[in-house]
Amino acid sequence: MAGRVQGKKALITGAAQGLGAAQAMMLAREGAKVLLADINAEGAAGQAARINSELGEGTAFAVKLDVTQEADWVAAMEVAQARLGGLSVLVNNAGVGVRGNIETCTLAEWQKGFAINVESVFLGCQKAIPLLKDNQPGSIINISSIAGLIASDTMPGYNASKAAVWMLSKSVALYCAKMGWDIRSNSVHPTFIDTPILDGMVVSTGKSKDVIMDKLARQIPLKRVGHPDDIANGVLYLASDESRFMTGAELKLDGGISAM
Repeated sequence: MAGRVQGKKALITGAAQGLGAAQAMMLAREGAKVLLADINAEGAAGQAARINSELGEGTAFAVKLDVTQEADWVAAMEVAQARLGGLSVLVNNAGVGVRGNIETCTLAEWQKGFAINVESVFLGCQKAIPLLKDNQPGSIINISSIAGLIASDTMPGYNASKAAVWMLSKSVALYCAKMGWDIRSNSVHPTFIDTPILDGMVVSTGKSKDVIMDKLARQIPLKRVGHPDDIANGVLYLASDESRFMTGAELKLDGGISAM
């Protein structure tokens, strides 16, 4: 089915690579105009150019956005209004891992994780809602993690920050519904996905990528690490009007981990 988000106007954070780049491409291929936002402005611009080369100029635009900075969010909304004509879809995708267990995780690492993983979602939702109200039906899609639902002894900072995204998504959903707006808010919970984050794991462990991928795959009932398009497909559904009756919910894209 082509054109599932025809006419939608979407901003995707963390869109210079990985999940965000895949989401932007898929939404654009299905008819949306997209604004790729990233602190890596050059990377976001490159991905936007790639989309435009395939789908035509004026499909994709790029903006530099440090998701932890309120002023950057205000500026990004101005770009969305100018370039897209408003906003009907917000994908809060930007995020980072948080290293260390409860004894080794530093306060600085904890605070950085919450700034990028949680405060960015708060700011994004807050600044985007005025535009979403003018372009209903609207959809807020917050990328959490299966680690926001299932704990690990090795990453309390990541667990806690992604759990906060999960609950914040529900609060925003209830608020928008109470106000009578046709604006949905849902969270997405991936497991291990083959993105540059895994490349960092390869470097930190000193093991080959094949070894790392095999080890991760064994933890997943479907016995494979996810592909970015596995997550982008879920984002596409939530961005489309097919999900008009879904809000305050969590979409688990975890290969069955949470069923165990």
